[in-house]
Amino acid sequence: MKRSSPAAPRERVPRSFWFDPRFGLGLALVVASITGVVWLVSAADRTVEVWAARSALSPGDLVTGDDLALRSVRLGDTADLYVGAGMLGDSGLVVTRAVAAGELVPASAVGAPEGVQLASVVVTVRGDLPQSVESGSVVDLWSAPQTDERGFGPPAVLVGSATVVRVLEADGLIVGSAQVGVEMLVPRSRIAAVLEAIANSDAMSLVPVSLPVGG
Repeated sequence: MKRSSPAAPRERVPRSFWFDPRFGLGLALVVASITGVVWLVSAADRTVEVWAARSALSPGDLVTGDDLALRSVRLGDTADLYVGAGMLGDSGLVVTRAVAAGELVPASAVGAPEGVQLASVVVTVRGDLPQSVESGSVVDLWSAPQTDERGFGPPAVLVGSATVVRVLEADGLIVGSAQVGVEMLVPRSRIAAVLEAIANSDAMSLVPVSLPVGG
């Protein structure tokens, strides 16, 4: 009897790759979760340098780096509430409320040293302002006292070389030709005189100390 030869082995057909979208979504969620946890841990572990008081500070004290010490602390989102390493400046800061020894210095407890000599006041100027007067301009504040005859006496310089903080606006537009409100920085020694002129409804005007280059 003739024996049949064995059948040739079948060639295996490679299986096509099948991707389940649910598997991909789950993998993406896992990666996102791990990334979020890593970010939270690193954020919580991040330190910033802020100033702390070496000794008790009282209102009016002028403090510099010699009076403070840098501390590396974890403050998270509250870091802006304290005086950071780059906020001290060359002139130091003036303490506006008490700070205990060793306490981190709150940003709300200090101010610029200029605040000791200068104060902000709003004056009402009659008529139009010179075109060159804007925020940061240096001007002389002139005042003419009101007389009994409903007129005004001769004007005189009330404050020399005052700095304009801003020109006040109304309804988004600068007040017209009748009156213009101007916030200014004036020496504290002249505050009483300026407030007296305001109370007496004196006529006040601003004269620029210098003209802009090219103007």
